[in-house]
Amino acid sequence: MQFQQLRYFVAVAETRHFTRAAERVHVSQPSLSQQIRALERELGAELFSRARGNIALTDAGEALLAPARRILADADTARHEVQELAQLRRGRVRLGATPSVCTGLLPDVLRAFHDLHPGIELLIEEGGSRDLVRELGRGVLDLALVVLPMPAPSPALTTVELLREDLVVVSSAGSPAPRRPMRIADLRGEPLVMFRHGYDLRELTVAACRAEGFEPTFTVEGGEMDAVLGFVRAGLGLAVVPRMVAERAGRDLRVTALAGPGLRRTIALAHRSDVAPPRAARELQRMLLRTRTPAGPGPGAGG
Repeated sequence: MQFQQLRYFVAVAETRHFTRAAERVHVSQPSLSQQIRALERELGAELFSRARGNIALTDAGEALLAPARRILADADTARHEVQELAQLRRGRVRLGATPSVCTGLLPDVLRAFHDLHPGIELLIEEGGSRDLVRELGRGVLDLALVVLPMPAPSPALTTVELLREDLVVVSSAGSPAPRRPMRIADLRGEPLVMFRHGYDLRELTVAACRAEGFEPTFTVEGGEMDAVLGFVRAGLGLAVVPRMVAERAGRDLRVTALAGPGLRRTIALAHRSDVAPPRAARELQRMLLRTRTPAGPGPGAGG
């Protein structure tokens, strides 16, 4: 008894038609009929009654149908489990993240993932949340770390909140010590180093300043995260960044908290709802979810 014969048998049992069953399993009708007859000879019983072109299961066929389905299901499960194991030894994960998350959260997680699965290629795409949501929808990414609330909520995406984090003000170590803690209003007239358009942090900082009734003053704008931190180190101005980024930036930057209610960002892990991520991506997803922190009070913000 062969898996192929059982697959053909189940197809005929479900379609009650040899030609349609052959089309379902992608073989010719004579080949399918021949394999069904071989199975009947091996079992010593007819599995179908073929009276006047009407196909029906015999008692023997009825007895075989449930075990045949179980055997085929078990075979598919075994094949799937072996394939998933192979996917953890080789393959790739396509992960999108906002630039500040790449600087703050990802390095330690990706190092741990690589140590466990050195054969998996990690493809990282940096971008703003709006771009990452679009790339997820197109199937270009398996997972994405985005800022909540998403700019264009989509029912086709599933999001799980990972962490909420305070934003802080960074300045050069040699600059005059700013007021501790600072208020958003204290940024009025202060030279700011500003991220390029598309950064969630840019929109957040500008919106917070406007809510206090003033337009921020930019000395340099258009930079990526590393460039912005470098400009701040050089004494060109202040910048508002996530605390996690500031803590990894080194001792040559002064970190000043924002007075309450302050500003916070909420980071979530997103993936498509209609397509299960590959096995390797699900393993990275599991490791990222282990970084989850309890949700605290305060509004979500961009980063």
